[in-house]
Amino acid sequence: MAEAYIVDAVRTAGGKRGGKLAGWHPVDMAAAVLDAIVARTGIDGAAVDDVIMGCVMQGGQQAGQVGRNAVLAARNLPDSVPAVSIDRQCGSSQQAMQFAAQAVMSGTQDIVIAAGVESMTRVPMGSTATLFMKEGLGNYKSPRLEEKYPGILFSQFMGAEMIVKKHGFDRAQLDAFALESHRRAAAATERGAFADEIIALDIETSEGVVAHATDEGIRFDATLESIGSVKLLQEGGSISAANASQICDGASAVMIVSEAALKAHNLTPIARIVNLTVTGGDPVIMLEEPLFATDRALQRAGMKIDDIDLYEVNEAFAPVPLAWLKHVGADHAKLNVNGGAIALGHPLGASGTKLMATLVHALKHSGGRYGLQTMCEGGGIANVTIIERI
Repeated sequence: MAEAYIVDAVRTAGGKRGGKLAGWHPVDMAAAVLDAIVARTGIDGAAVDDVIMGCVMQGGQQAGQVGRNAVLAARNLPDSVPAVSIDRQCGSSQQAMQFAAQAVMSGTQDIVIAAGVESMTRVPMGSTATLFMKEGLGNYKSPRLEEKYPGILFSQFMGAEMIVKKHGFDRAQLDAFALESHRRAAAATERGAFADEIIALDIETSEGVVAHATDEGIRFDATLESIGSVKLLQEGGSISAANASQICDGASAVMIVSEAALKAHNLTPIARIVNLTVTGGDPVIMLEEPLFATDRALQRAGMKIDDIDLYEVNEAFAPVPLAWLKHVGADHAKLNVNGGAIALGHPLGASGTKLMATLVHALKHSGGRYGLQTMCEGGGIANVTIIERI
């Protein structure tokens, strides 16, 4: 089978809900990362075979095939470049990346941009379901689904609390993990670790136009006391907004190419795709599937966790990466070394390629060889991608 290579990976700096990126239409935000990755690689935009765009809330400003609209809004891509929008919940753009790699490995395409976008300010989480329900247009839970899961409300918050209880965690452990996320993200920002992956977006302020190039959600002054003071989301639970991922606006993109494209366009690869895995499991506890998907990915790759130099495990809620560490037997020091979604934000459909941008550049800076990325997703699904730095 042919190899698939990553030649660049970019992302916007995260914006808080109602924050610095609130003025950006998601289509234009997605177009900005597409333009940036084409410009940085120096290819002719017309050579791109496809754009695969992850987006979860495909309604409102993200409706009407947001991926195609982003291509049409882009300045560095002609209208001849096709696009598709996909939803695998929080793993949408990681799945976009895996589809892109599969297209290249199959030999059917040579240059594919996998990307993701989510304006959680402009298209609020859950709005694509709740707005229809308010209009009396029905619920996503069908009679057959209700028969199989009677009375079950598929909730990520409930799933996170279930993981806490199953794995024996307490709030103190979750809050400590959250503090570490902020500290790592703050340190990474201060030493310029994100400089190679972030593309700045211009924003209007009272002082004029400024470039947004620093993740807005990092609490540089976070303490255990400040995190511990945040109200719990459920009485008697352990999850709070402070030990869960932040609502975030953002976009990201990864360019994946064939060996033939490397030669034809004089491109330099920064990583090789080693393994692509996706699995499904319990839709009720929901967020635990990265544990088992990682087992399968390592087995299929003929690797052990000790072979991996860095891992990105999405911090949807603190118990997810904590349970992953415990189950896989991984080294905490190698996990989310530049902080995670608790500090940096989780822009849903953009998070998959966002994490890859961070992972591939962190491998470059550290000199590590192998990286592993995994994402918990609604419905009890998880993606795992293993890469080798070149």
